[in-house]
Amino acid sequence: MKPSLYQATPKLIAGFLSLASISLSTLSCLPSDASTKVQIFNTQLTTDGVKAAQEGWCDALLTISDSYQRGGYRAAKAKASAIIDAAYAYQYGPVAFKPTYAVGETTFRNTREGALAYFVGPDTDVKQFGPNQGFATYRHWKTCSISNDTIQLLGNTANSMGTVTLTDSNGVKGSVEKTWTFWQPKQGVIRIIMHHSSAPFDAR
Repeated sequence: MKPSLYQATPKLIAGFLSLASISLSTLSCLPSDASTKVQIFNTQLTTDGVKAAQEGWCDALLTISDSYQRGGYRAAKAKASAIIDAAYAYQYGPVAFKPTYAVGETTFRNTREGALAYFVGPDTDVKQFGPNQGFATYRHWKTCSISNDTIQLLGNTANSMGTVTLTDSNGVKGSVEKTWTFWQPKQGVIRIIMHHSSAPFDAR
């Protein structure tokens, strides 16, 4: 009677043992290299890493706003360009970015150009902004703080959801509800791959 695929016969067992013996003898003859360097890449995101990235976003917004006050549109655009490249993942592909005030055909800013227009302008689709102004420059933002409701750590990505509160130079405050997804493609590099922002819903 022929053995089935799930039955082990003495001949099969003897064959596996013979192969194992040959493999072990071969490995024992391989030279060992005590000088081999082992590098471990840790791309796990932590709560501290997420909070640092959030605080970096706040600092960046205030920096762009200050640049506009000192040097106008060109200065703000140059600063925003560098910050977007450092904070967002547009160099890797589309980013799921839905800004607070964006409407119509430009509601979703999945390109670098769309994000830059939203932050510093020109953005004619958003009525709150003046000529050559964007969210970071239409008001002179002075403070930015974040209150997290939820942080989810998912290996090399993390989600955060909470409220961002901004205060302008006149002392007027505004709050938006934000959800971010952060991605760490390599150790020490964190990029935003999803950013959803909305104003608190008015049910009246």
